[in-house]
Amino acid sequence: QLQLVESGGALVQPGGSLRLSCASSGISLDYYAIGWFRQAPGKEREGASSISTTGETTNYADSVKGRFTISRDTAKNTVYLQVNNLKPDDTGVYYCAAKWGILAGLRAHEYDYWGQGTQVTVSS
Repeated sequence: QLQLVESGGALVQPGGSLRLSCASSGISLDYYAIGWFRQAPGKEREGASSISTTGETTNYADSVKGRFTISRDTAKNTVYLQVNNLKPDDTGVYYCAAKWGILAGLRAHEYDYWGQGTQVTVSS
């Protein structure tokens, strides 16, 4: 079974940057579209970004456009989320998720596998 592991979360000041990683242990991610979701305390989980199997198609929530960049490295079997110009509203647990197939959007119910999440806290 596909297992996803996120890393890279941290406490950062407003305006700071992080690179979040989503890796698979053993199973290739080549045939999975990947999404990044986040959940702030007391709020519903929301989709932030997704990427197709080839990396040619990406999607971003309006709230992160221009600040977040999703990418994938096939050789490292890892998907990244570069998060720049962080704001306090970006605070939350960030999850990656995988969907078998070429494309996926930003709706949680599309995805089959989920990681445990990595905490991002933006505070001065």
